[in-house]
Amino acid sequence: SQRGRPGTQHQHVSQLQYMEQEEDWDRDLLLDPAWEKQQRKTFTAWCNSHLRKAGTQIENIEEDFRNGLKLMLLLEVISGERLPRPDKGKMRFHKIANVNKALDFIASKGVKLVSIGAEEIVDGNLKMTLGMIWTIILRFAIQDISVEETSAKEGLLLWCQRKTAPYRNVNVQNFHTSWKDGLALCALIHRHRPDLIDYAKLRKDDPVGNLNTAFEVAEKYLDIPKMLDAEDIVNTPKPDEKAVMTYVSCFYHAFAGAEQAETAANRICKVLAVNQENEKLMEEYEKLASELLEWIRRTVPWLENRVGEPSMSAMQRKLEDFRDYRRLHKPPRVQEKCQLEINFNTLQTKLRLSHRPAFMPSEGKLVSDIANAWRGLEQVEKGYEDWLLSEIRRLQRLQHLAEKFRQKASLHEAWTRGKEDMLSQRDYESASLQEVRALLRRHEAFESDLAAHQDRVEHIAALAQELNELDYHEAALVNSRCQAICDQWDNLGTLTQKRRDALERMEKLLETIDQLQLEFARRAAPFNNWLDGAVEDLQDVWLVHSVEETQSLLTAHEQFKATLPEADRERGAIMGIQAEIQKICQTYGLRPITTCPYISLSPQDINNKWDKVSLVPSRDQTLQEELARQQVNERLRRQFAAQANAVGPWIQAKVEEVGRLAAGLIGSLEDQMAGLRQQEQNIINYKSNIDRLEGDHQLLQESLVFDNKHTVYSMEHIRVGWEQLLTSIARTINEVENQVLTRDAKGLSQEQLNEFRASFNHFDRRNGMMEPDDFRACLISMGYDLGEVEFARIMTMVDPNAAGVVTFQAFIDFMTRETAETDTAEQVVASFKILAGDKKYITAEELRRELPAEQAEYCIRRMVPYKGPGAPAGALDYVAFSSALYGESDL
Repeated sequence: SQRGRPGTQHQHVSQLQYMEQEEDWDRDLLLDPAWEKQQRKTFTAWCNSHLRKAGTQIENIEEDFRNGLKLMLLLEVISGERLPRPDKGKMRFHKIANVNKALDFIASKGVKLVSIGAEEIVDGNLKMTLGMIWTIILRFAIQDISVEETSAKEGLLLWCQRKTAPYRNVNVQNFHTSWKDGLALCALIHRHRPDLIDYAKLRKDDPVGNLNTAFEVAEKYLDIPKMLDAEDIVNTPKPDEKAVMTYVSCFYHAFAGAEQAETAANRICKVLAVNQENEKLMEEYEKLASELLEWIRRTVPWLENRVGEPSMSAMQRKLEDFRDYRRLHKPPRVQEKCQLEINFNTLQTKLRLSHRPAFMPSEGKLVSDIANAWRGLEQVEKGYEDWLLSEIRRLQRLQHLAEKFRQKASLHEAWTRGKEDMLSQRDYESASLQEVRALLRRHEAFESDLAAHQDRVEHIAALAQELNELDYHEAALVNSRCQAICDQWDNLGTLTQKRRDALERMEKLLETIDQLQLEFARRAAPFNNWLDGAVEDLQDVWLVHSVEETQSLLTAHEQFKATLPEADRERGAIMGIQAEIQKICQTYGLRPITTCPYISLSPQDINNKWDKVSLVPSRDQTLQEELARQQVNERLRRQFAAQANAVGPWIQAKVEEVGRLAAGLIGSLEDQMAGLRQQEQNIINYKSNIDRLEGDHQLLQESLVFDNKHTVYSMEHIRVGWEQLLTSIARTINEVENQVLTRDAKGLSQEQLNEFRASFNHFDRRNGMMEPDDFRACLISMGYDLGEVEFARIMTMVDPNAAGVVTFQAFIDFMTRETAETDTAEQVVASFKILAGDKKYITAEELRRELPAEQAEYCIRRMVPYKGPGAPAGALDYVAFSSALYGESDL
């Protein structure tokens, strides 16, 4: 309900109304003595409540107004206007002139005075004087009362009924008998000032006590003088209605101003509460953004560190650290980033709904800045992971090459051991021709053997060079050993050439040679080389990554085993030659020959090397173990692929489903929110499948398996898709939450929202955004008549950043902006003006008296000093403060 105040909502009473009031007064000229007594006391007290503001009062109502001076003063006080200058003479015509000036002023306010003349007032006619005062009370104290389009008496009665409705034993139906027990007056006071009266202790059977309590409290605390007598009211069957109306109207004016101040204070509290909440959200955004950016700043240098480790174990520790980062440290930050975006969108929506300026984060803390920093982090993270895997593969190959180098170097060193001493011997000088020839042939066999070892030496050098190129951490030892082998090889070549020259000189002297020994040497040398190669192959190490590669090694090994029967026959043939030599020696009585002059290899050497071929079973076992390991890896690959091929399409389908939900939301916002929350719960419940897939992926990484032909989904694809799905559902839920905020703030119905959504979707060709031409077509379809200038103005509202698109939230804001009932800067200024008592400034004491403590201190801290003329010390500028709430400021 709206309450009137003197000077506001001015309503003119028609001439007919005042004529009817005067006729009523004429009928009451023969006043009941009790009523006359009540009116005299009430009207006198009412006049004095105003005259005391001018420093005077009346004692006798029919005598003190006779000269017209105090009557004119009374009208000036209650109207706030100046009357014509009074005549200062004491003659009768001076008094009549002054009273006429007062009556003319009353008539100028739309009041037609009937049967009331200046002469009756000057003559001290009590009834006419009371009638005139009642007319003044009606015009200046009761006429302006307005409650729900009712005025004057009816409005005042309705106001009393509403205020006393909750109180027991109170039933206000009129302005006479309803007030006799005093409970109605006490209820009015208690309703507005419960601290002044304990209503529960009042008794209906004590009307005098109740009335006196109300009169005393009103006079002491509400500045309402005592206008009635309790005994007169109680003892009169029907108290005087005009006296009661006059007294009750004082309560209306006393409390109406307080209610307006309370309404103004509530409006200010509401505006300040919204502003404080927005500031809290801004501070939380700044804090969360700073922490996230600081974490990214500390993490990026660690991921950019590409300093490798010399050993595989150290690199494995680096890989484990990286897994911990992915599994433990990064996921909470992903959630923080998503929550940061949601908080930012919610804050902007609240600022937009409350007509505040958009929030602009500190430099470097925009959502786009955080997104750029996050993309940089993920790029460095991907590079770091690729580098780690590359380094592990490099160290793996280095270990393989180093082991191969050591094995081949050891075999070569074993082969060359003693060769320099053998080539330096001069045994041919005392040998027979046959022995010399044997030495020569043996030397030829050695040269053949030496040539066969040339490839091995070159292979050793190539392995050393590759280890150097791959930056092997023990490259110095490898180079030293390789150099020693090369130097020895050069020396062997030199010694071999010198011995050949000496033997060829001796050959001219020696003619005989044992053909059988020559044959032995010719066949034993290649067989020996074959044995060396076979032993070397059986001891060789390998590096495979699949079952197929292992099967290839097994096939080659089986082929090698197939050649063993033929090699065994060759060994038997060679051993047969030696047996034939011994037989000839025995036959011709020659000294037994246990060695072949043409070759340093003895039959025992061949047998010993042949025994080493027994490594075949060990080789079989090693290959079978490797095959089993590769089969386990293959099972791990298939196990991971089976889950990935299920999880990957599921995530992709969910992302598309969420996208469709976001583009075609129907039903009430609460139903949409419930559906989206269910989708979100389903996604959260699916997290266990992602965790199982992470476990399988870790098993593959621990087994050093880095490829998988059974699936196109890598763990990185799954992680990216999962994070995209979580972000998508969170953003969609945030969009619906913002729509709820918009609906509640703007007072939209669900049907309006559905209509807006249907119109938007019909013209949406970019999945959630309309281009300007589509937006124009949408507005035209909804009945807007748009010119170029008007459409350009609307586009600056819905697309302030000139991005060239209109989002659904901007569309909703536009459709509801001009009809929404929102607070404005002018309303806040008007509210402060009421609290300040119409002054252009307000003091800290007034703020603390009218507002809650927290809101008052907030205003005092933010308001600037008032600079206008006549302002006391400590005066505050509430106009500038209210404008700042809705303008470009740091609030």
